[in-house]
Amino acid sequence: MVISSDSQRDLFSDTGALGFVQILLAEMHDDLLGKVARFRQLTDLSKTLGPGGTMIHGGEVAYTAWTEARNSFIHGNYIATVMLCQSLAENLLAAYIDTDLEAEKLPKRVSFNDTIRRCVSKGVFDKSFSGELITMMNIRNPLSHYRDLEDPSNLSRRVLDSRLPAIAHLMGDASFALAIAIKLLSLPPFWLSGETLK
Repeated sequence: MVISSDSQRDLFSDTGALGFVQILLAEMHDDLLGKVARFRQLTDLSKTLGPGGTMIHGGEVAYTAWTEARNSFIHGNYIATVMLCQSLAENLLAAYIDTDLEAEKLPKRVSFNDTIRRCVSKGVFDKSFSGELITMMNIRNPLSHYRDLEDPSNLSRRVLDSRLPAIAHLMGDASFALAIAIKLLSLPPFWLSGETLK
């Protein structure tokens, strides 16, 4: 098959570097006040982190999930924020439990419910906070797994029932997930003292 130059034009953009810069600047300018407000919200929430910083167990996945969740929230990417906060929680907690040499060895693939149960039994957090983690998981599930319109957790169903726009629901979900992620990172087991080792 031979592709003519006319049909090939549809495959590639004629936009030059300056055109892309204009598009990016326009996108950066859109919702600038909202981005600033979300950045302030994130800054206020982050004041509860450990006095010397926070130890993020879970390696690159947990750390990248945390940094991308913050950026996603600031830029109004709410579904991504929820997904990334869930990823952070699952990886951080399982890795933390896995570092306990006296604890039962984790399976190669551990469910989030099992991780939560182990954390409660080890005293990482109480049952009340485990309920908040499960709520975050329940917010995430219908965003990553299909739910029909009759399911009350389906986003379209929530919009119809509440008569609020989808973006309002998603922003609320993302704000909740981010608050839970910060609350999790603020727990004493993840605090750093800020003192250097001698």
